[in-house]
Amino acid sequence: MTTATHNPETPDFATMSGLELLRAATAMPDRAGIGTLLGMTVEELEFGRVSFSLVTRPDFANPLGTTHGGICATLLDSVMGCAIHSALDAGVGYGTLELKVNYIRSVPTDGRRLIGTGTTLHVGRTTATAEGKVFDEAGKLVAHATTTCIIHR
Repeated sequence: MTTATHNPETPDFATMSGLELLRAATAMPDRAGIGTLLGMTVEELEFGRVSFSLVTRPDFANPLGTTHGGICATLLDSVMGCAIHSALDAGVGYGTLELKVNYIRSVPTDGRRLIGTGTTLHVGRTTATAEGKVFDEAGKLVAHATTTCIIHR
C-alpha cells in the first residue's frame, strides 16, 4: 500500500475558503484543467464575482466556421461556478445542476478575445445561483446565462 505524503509546496486546499482556493489554484504554474485547455486567463477573482477571458482560434470552429457555442457555454459555466465557489467556506464544494445559455451573436475564430464574467445571485446552504455574461473585445454581448449549483458540504 502506498501512503500519500503532503508536499509542503502544494497548498492545502481543504483548509482554504473558496476564494483562497481559486486564487492559489490559478497561481500555480503547472495547473491543468479546462481553463488551460481553452487558454483561459484570469481577469478578476473577487468574492462572488469572477472574470476569465480566452482568445478564439480555428480549432474552436463549429461546422459553419464560427466559434462553437460550447466554447461560450464552457466559459460561462466556469465563471459562474467559480463565482459561487468564491463565496464558499473551506472544505465546501459545488456541482452544476442546471445551465441555461442564451446566444446573442456568432463569433469568428480569428483571435477574438472573449471576456466572461460570473456573479452570484444566491448562495444558500444546499443550492446556489449565478448569472454570467460574455462580451467580445468591442464590448458587444455574445451570450448570457444562469446556473443553479448544488452545494456539497
